[in-house]
Amino acid sequence: MGLNKDTLLLSVIVPCYNEVGTLETVIDRVRGCGLRTQIVVVDDGSSDGTRELLRGDLRDKADIILFHKRNMGKGAALRHGFAAATGDLVIVQDADMEYDPNEFTKLVEPFVSGNADADVVYGSRYLRGSNFRVDGFYHEFGNKMLTLLSNLCSDLSLTDMETCYKMFRRELIQSIDLKEDRFGFEPEVTAKIAKKKARIYEIPISYHPRTFEQGKKIGLKDAFRALYCIIRYNFFS
Repeated sequence: MGLNKDTLLLSVIVPCYNEVGTLETVIDRVRGCGLRTQIVVVDDGSSDGTRELLRGDLRDKADIILFHKRNMGKGAALRHGFAAATGDLVIVQDADMEYDPNEFTKLVEPFVSGNADADVVYGSRYLRGSNFRVDGFYHEFGNKMLTLLSNLCSDLSLTDMETCYKMFRRELIQSIDLKEDRFGFEPEVTAKIAKKKARIYEIPISYHPRTFEQGKKIGLKDAFRALYCIIRYNFFS
């Protein structure tokens, strides 16, 4: 059933770990995205002042603020955030400003216009028409290889399985039993929505990657975990 773009509520889950320098800007950008938003921030055991910021200056800027006593991983933070969401739609917004919340209005279109039959919308960094700042070759190559393997196992035709911007109908994401604590969330949720025969759309988005020197947290170990998750959750769960 189609949703009304003017009245729908979008729950934006913001997992953060040591993002004291960017979190306030991200929250302000989300709030100014042009949609009704419920901002759910999950602090994953930050030690750089992020927690203090959330308890102080940002306390009234987010709708729900959740704290982990220790660092548990992005996947664990997302589970906590998804469970707290009450909006019609739910999307993940990283706190590092690589993705632009102004593009939420594009991502909601398959939920509200035309046949309006979307269950999930992925924002693809690699579809033509997106404003893509050139990333490192090996990082992009790794993402595309993981997407290819995921497609082979799930029988999907995605261009960007690893994208942060995944928008879900709330009832769907809350019905999925997620297990992965770190970045394995991406291949896990993709496998599980494929098994549910969810109607999936892709929309081109812009992307402004930061470097490891600037605080990028995903690494080679996470790539190997993603490979494991693709096999496990497509064939053994």
